[in-house]
Amino acid sequence: MSKQELVVLGQNESGCCPTLLAAPLDEEQAVELAKVFKALGDPVRLRLLSMIASREGGEVCVCDLTPAFDLSQPTISHHLKLLRQAGLIDCERRGTWVYYWLLPGTVDKLAGVLTRPGQPAAASEGSP
Repeated sequence: MSKQELVVLGQNESGCCPTLLAAPLDEEQAVELAKVFKALGDPVRLRLLSMIASREGGEVCVCDLTPAFDLSQPTISHHLKLLRQAGLIDCERRGTWVYYWLLPGTVDKLAGVLTRPGQPAAASEGSP
């Protein structure tokens, strides 16, 4: 049987991505997911993502993000750049300021990869 004929087990309903808990990831999937996990592996970036995702209206100006941290503006911009490169957020410059918003597709894909097979994505915490 050639590699082209192999069936990937553990794919979700859309057939795009196996969950971590249903089947081993292939190398390409692991590399792609590692970029996202690496971007999320910093407390500042997690807070930034949370601030952007929870913002009423769906977007936030960098001018509203920077004061929440005891970091320089270039450092905040660097963290935002890493979140953009991971595909978690996107942005648009409007005059002097840059506005950021969540890319729900990447977050949904990440949630799907972390969901146990046969379990709803929002299963209660601590359930077997």
